[in-house]
Amino acid sequence: MTNLKQMDNATPLWDDVLAQGRAFFQELHQYPELRWQEQQTAQRIRARLSALDIPWRACASTGTVATLAPAARGKHIALRGDIDALPIDEMTNLPYASQHQGCMHACGHDGHSAVLMATAQWLKQHEGELEGPVSLIFQPAEEGGHGAKKMIEDGALDGVEEIYGWHNWPAIQLGQAVCPDGAVMAANGGFQIVIRGEGGHASQPEACRDPVLAGSAMVLALQQIVSRHASPQEAAVVSVTSFDGKSGPTVIPEVVTLSGSIRSACTERRDQIGQKINDIATATAIAYGVEAEVTIEPCYGATVNHSNQALRWRNVLEQEFGSDWHCDKTPLPIMGSEDFSYYLNKVPGAFALIGNGEGEAYIKPCHSPQYQFNAGLIERVVRMYCRLVGVAAPDNR
Repeated sequence: MTNLKQMDNATPLWDDVLAQGRAFFQELHQYPELRWQEQQTAQRIRARLSALDIPWRACASTGTVATLAPAARGKHIALRGDIDALPIDEMTNLPYASQHQGCMHACGHDGHSAVLMATAQWLKQHEGELEGPVSLIFQPAEEGGHGAKKMIEDGALDGVEEIYGWHNWPAIQLGQAVCPDGAVMAANGGFQIVIRGEGGHASQPEACRDPVLAGSAMVLALQQIVSRHASPQEAAVVSVTSFDGKSGPTVIPEVVTLSGSIRSACTERRDQIGQKINDIATATAIAYGVEAEVTIEPCYGATVNHSNQALRWRNVLEQEFGSDWHCDKTPLPIMGSEDFSYYLNKVPGAFALIGNGEGEAYIKPCHSPQYQFNAGLIERVVRMYCRLVGVAAPDNR
């Protein structure tokens, strides 16, 4: 990567990029779509790219990959934005609030996509400055849909040598970020345990095989996995989040279903925890005279940064935010998960969590019906994305 070219102060061209980026964000926010249903979102993205004279191709159905400077001989870098929303009723009262009942951009993917589109617009105007090709990945189905995996299978990373991504984070103040070497976000998975006993009258427990009692014992035992089977220095979570044993006050049911979540800083450790859940549930079921059917559902692997690319991201973060850019109050890895992990398993790259928090409006957590993406991030991250590929952008601050 060569040194960035020095630029004068803000230009009308840059102001137009930012204005269109903010408008695109609000447009996407009003019309959210769930994972693998992002048909209109894809159309909006592709129409905008075509208007900018940027070649693109459909990828993994509702995904889109655009390419700049395809014949350039330098390193091929990819930048990613996700596009899907969540099944949440919005409660923000924003003038551009969701027009789709029961669906909301409650994680900021609309902001991520707007950043990538504004980056595309600026880079197109400076395409001749790119030393290598740049792929712009508009990815569907990040919210549990394994969209990154499908994008890779459909060739999104073909020829790509490095990849960079980011996520806004309300718990971090605007102007700070985290981007470590190694794990930045956890591996996750889910589990379900169906406990089958023999129901009957509450006055005759001796005539029953009680799945409620067995399930209660399992809940207590599962909560001890982390405290007794993981090092205190190890980041791991086992949460039983549902106990479905609905019955009447005088009825011991036949079946109880437990379900929950697994999180770990290490993908391999997540799988070991899943095996331990299976062992505990099976053994407990035998002890209580019931049967247990255990299903472990691995989801995303840990998002693990490559050191050289993480250093590159950190240098850009420091250029943008100054020497106090790092949020040392944020414990890492974050126990949330990201399918950006699929990309990092294929090519070197790095993922940053960048502060969204500011005032009262922008500190509501992701996936809250009151969450708001901080549009002040658009200019900052567009400038950083441009720097990552070696093109400077004006500084309006």
